[in-house]
Amino acid sequence: MSEEIVPDGKNWTWVLERECTDCGFDAPRFPVGRTAETVRDVGTRWARVLEQDGVRERPSPSVWSPLEYGCHVRDVFLIFDVRLGMMLGSVDPGFENWDQDATAVEQDYGNQDPVAVAAELVAAAGALADRYATVTGEQWKRRGFRSDGSVFTVESMARYMLHDPVHHLWDVGAEVPRH
Repeated sequence: MSEEIVPDGKNWTWVLERECTDCGFDAPRFPVGRTAETVRDVGTRWARVLEQDGVRERPSPSVWSPLEYGCHVRDVFLIFDVRLGMMLGSVDPGFENWDQDATAVEQDYGNQDPVAVAAELVAAAGALADRYATVTGEQWKRRGFRSDGSVFTVESMARYMLHDPVHHLWDVGAEVPRH
């Protein structure tokens, strides 16, 4: 039986202020107009990770396997597609808290089919990229509010969201995009 993963309680909004020293993603300097193509690229990179041998193996009992990270990234794309739709379709929406650790347990990430997860991840990345491709002009400034009170614009949410799947590529030792 695997050890339980210790939930990550960090507030990762700091990535909007400076480059991540681990993965190298520089959210403040990321050219936000490239969000759609970058989401697609990251989705493709994750599909390749999930094709590798040993994707179910955790590097240590308390660290997610590449498959578990892949499931998480798929769900990040799904959640942020909904949030982006809310921001584009209504004024100042609020986002319910998403407990990623509870989701991992409830959906049994470690026992999902890597082939199915890869396909779902690429589809989710494509849907999110398609939605970001529609964003123009003043829409980048539309706001949304996380349940903890954090305020995001469509632009800052794109930068914040992209760090997550890029950072997890780094976590699993895969090549990360440089933009």
